[in-house]
Amino acid sequence: MLRRKILDVFQAWKGTPGHRPMIVKGCRQCGKTVAVLAFARNAYAHVVYLNFFENPKLVSIFQGSLQVDTLTMMMTAMLGTEAVFVPGETVIVLDEIQMCPEARTALKFFQLDGRYDVIATGSLLGVEGYGDAPRSIPVGYETTVRMVPMDFEEFLWANGITEDLLALLRTCLRDEQSVPVALHQRMRELLLQYVVVGGMPAVVQAFVDRKNLAEVLAMQRDLVHSYEDDMVKYAQSRDKVRIRKSFRSIPIQLAKENKKFQYSLVERRGTSAKLESAIAWLEDAGLALRCYNLSVPELPLSGQAEENVFKLYLMDTGLFISMLDDGTQADVLQGDLLGYKGAIFENLVADFFHKMGRRLYYFRKDSGLEIDFVIRYRGKATLVEVKAQNGNAKSLRTVLAHPEKYHVGQAIKLADTNVGRAGDVLTLPLYLGAFLTEL
Repeated sequence: MLRRKILDVFQAWKGTPGHRPMIVKGCRQCGKTVAVLAFARNAYAHVVYLNFFENPKLVSIFQGSLQVDTLTMMMTAMLGTEAVFVPGETVIVLDEIQMCPEARTALKFFQLDGRYDVIATGSLLGVEGYGDAPRSIPVGYETTVRMVPMDFEEFLWANGITEDLLALLRTCLRDEQSVPVALHQRMRELLLQYVVVGGMPAVVQAFVDRKNLAEVLAMQRDLVHSYEDDMVKYAQSRDKVRIRKSFRSIPIQLAKENKKFQYSLVERRGTSAKLESAIAWLEDAGLALRCYNLSVPELPLSGQAEENVFKLYLMDTGLFISMLDDGTQADVLQGDLLGYKGAIFENLVADFFHKMGRRLYYFRKDSGLEIDFVIRYRGKATLVEVKAQNGNAKSLRTVLAHPEKYHVGQAIKLADTNVGRAGDVLTLPLYLGAFLTEL
């Protein structure tokens, strides 16, 4: 199994006294089931596994009484010897819980009973139009954990990068020292591979095993098609077409010089009123990342966000590449990207920041001044410019030159270069963007 950070989260949950049933949310195929079952089989003597998607008949267990003894008796009747219940030693895994709303209601009763741990997984949980709402969401009786596709560090683990090397990278970032040449070159190679492969676990495993990019692309496009099928199958009728159009417009939106999301590129006479629910659906499904413009780049960033002015990124860099023309994989690996390189590497950094848990913000003025991202870093508002090459960052220097106006005094430039500093601007190789976790 690929090493995943979420396992540490699961272990911390189990070690918390009085822990509540846990729901693991995330987009389809990000590895929820594999991670949960790996943890459960390692941490408990007995695992009772119910997959409501694969076996819809299991829904009937929860259609009567929700008392724990009744539920466990019904599980035994349905699963036979696969269901063993020993207080403190059994975990019940409810896979695709959105297919059985009453199972979500039952989490309250498992919490109050306390004999058995419960872990549920869900795709499209809370997405409008998907499934029936539970008669009662057990507020205060469940813990929600959000899972994302593999991040760059997990990709590095899968490709044999050791903890010692990762510690060295973090030291170079902290001390602003150049990354040793051999490691720098290897990381540049791995970064470009991550750009085209991304972090969907099955895709990463295929790449690690066989290094076949044609297979990788086919798997990614199958995933994209399955997401589009979900849009048609589960969304509200009024939004089905607009959700898919909005999703497909993301690469087009990011190819523009001004990457602000424009409704008119989705459909003729498109407006916020017509398309907002479609974009919200994509966000709730974990497929799209909204990056809000700031009225001024100062803390708290959430307080400066302009809700109606935003960019939209795809949640995984590899899937983003798969939505572009054939041959883009080779172009990325060879550094031959022409005008599209800005979109590709911006989506890469959005992938970095989202997977480390950051909300996304940028700063643009009508004059054309634009900063790709703004983050909180080491306690201060920090400008982040993304350059495929080590090019000029005019907007960044303009903002830094007027602290009385913009209230910001430090910046990071991510580029195809090594670590360096020029005044208030820290230059980092693009791959170190994945390690900017300090708040």
